[in-house]
Amino acid sequence: MNSLNLNISGLPKSATLRINELSAQLQQYGRTIYKFGLGQSPFPVPEPIRQELIKNAHQKDYLPVEGLPELRRAVAGYYNRKNGLTRSGSNVIIGPGSKELMFLLQLVYYGDLVIPTPSWVSYAPQAHIIGRNVHWIPTRREDNWMLSAKELEKHCKKDVNRPRIVILNYPSNPTGSTLSESQLKDIAEVARTYNVILLSDEIYGELHHKGEHISISRFYPEGTIISGGLSKWCGAGGWRLGTFVFPEDFNQLKNAMAVAASETYTSTSAPIQYAAVAAYQDDPAITDYLTKVRKILKLLADDINLRFTSAGIQLPRVDGGFYLFPNFDAFRQKLEDKNVTTSPELSDYILEKTGVAALPGSVFGCRESDLSLRMAYVDFDGERALNMFDAFTSDNRDPKTFLKQACPKVMDGMDLLMEEIERW
Repeated sequence: MNSLNLNISGLPKSATLRINELSAQLQQYGRTIYKFGLGQSPFPVPEPIRQELIKNAHQKDYLPVEGLPELRRAVAGYYNRKNGLTRSGSNVIIGPGSKELMFLLQLVYYGDLVIPTPSWVSYAPQAHIIGRNVHWIPTRREDNWMLSAKELEKHCKKDVNRPRIVILNYPSNPTGSTLSESQLKDIAEVARTYNVILLSDEIYGELHHKGEHISISRFYPEGTIISGGLSKWCGAGGWRLGTFVFPEDFNQLKNAMAVAASETYTSTSAPIQYAAVAAYQDDPAITDYLTKVRKILKLLADDINLRFTSAGIQLPRVDGGFYLFPNFDAFRQKLEDKNVTTSPELSDYILEKTGVAALPGSVFGCRESDLSLRMAYVDFDGERALNMFDAFTSDNRDPKTFLKQACPKVMDGMDLLMEEIERW
């Protein structure tokens, strides 16, 4: 197979998918595995959206490559309400997951990809597959490992005229942290100065634990593409529906992506698109669903964060989503005594000793010597947790009691991990 594209042949399978497959294999051998690896929402698809899918199961025709017009208008209306924008359906493109849309964007736009360290595992591999240059921007612990305007400007100054796409993802995968309004304004000003395209990956925006997500499109509307979809906040990862909302003057770029889409996936699933229209309405039932989801995730994040910090393990502030990014450097010497000197070795060691499956920080762009892990606290039955939550709030029960009953595998996995750390 000497004719393989060299950009692809050297790349491993996506780390998030690999950890999920490995966990499944170990379970087949009888091991009890606590899945902190794959970031898949545990919650059910909201009922109004699920019912729309049932109603539209008969939809079988190819839809326009850019998406169902009704859905494109609904998506534009949603972001207009949230961010004070004036987008129309013509500024929206629908794809089979935001991941595919990100790939097409890099395919049709000849520019460098700029991403902070750490970042989601698939940004850089996509650029490598296409043959684009990737630039990692360092971040600091004091900034919760989030991109700063100062570091972005330092990078842009090296070549002020170079075309580049800067990816901003918040709440962040892998850290769970987000950016403040002042930080977003500062980044927007740098982006404007150097005329960069900002790809704002806001797939976890609705999972801000306090419901206070702010889009950078408010401050840099002329250069921000907003990436979103149904996978995280709507619990519909397997539905594969993503959205891009473009600035008014980006029609040429959007149309180029549509051309590439027409020659690859043709169009996104028709029943899914018809059902998704309901997801972007101002529906009290969906609002109530999101309120409960956010509160459950915050209870989990607060509990796990306290366990780690009490054990002397540092991690960024968790503002949203369902990830934590603990760093085990405080135990470096003790881990070296166990022949653990890298994050992949740490991930393997913890899996072997406790059954807790987590991803090494190295797959998110960190140095292998940084003893960090990304942990997704989603190994529980989300529908059961939602059903139990009403009784928990009405009875004013202790959060720990609720979490042990509603999210037993997450809590048990953390118990085992803490016991292992105590032995270090």
